[in-house]
Amino acid sequence: MVVGYVTYVYPDPLERWSESPLDNLLELGAVEVAYEYRGGKVGSKLIQLSMRDDAMEDYIIITTEYYWHWDLKSTGLSVWEYRKLMEKMMNSGGLYWMATDDPEISSHPANCLMVRIGSRVPMEDVQEFDNIRFVNRFMY
Repeated sequence: MVVGYVTYVYPDPLERWSESPLDNLLELGAVEVAYEYRGGKVGSKLIQLSMRDDAMEDYIIITTEYYWHWDLKSTGLSVWEYRKLMEKMMNSGGLYWMATDDPEISSHPANCLMVRIGSRVPMEDVQEFDNIRFVNRFMY
């Protein structure tokens, strides 16, 4: 019986993150846990387990959290309570909030970008990632 899973994918071609020339940029594509098993930290444990793979140290891992993807109805949580839940789950795998001027993320204050930069990611790649995070950094 499958009670949950985590997937990692290359960024969607329709999103800003795919414009990066980086071949070591992955997106946490999904964390799904069967309804009956929610609340037992299964999602956090799955993310933690996936990050134990040594290969993850070569990648910048992102997750784009959009409130319209969240299961607010069945959880009964507010947008802010759910955001806190998502942050805590992602933090368990070493992903932390990072600022961006991405229009979809900026469209609602609950949306966020969370990132984990592997220990072997070269500084040049981190700088290139920053260029993608802030496309309009010098606009007035």
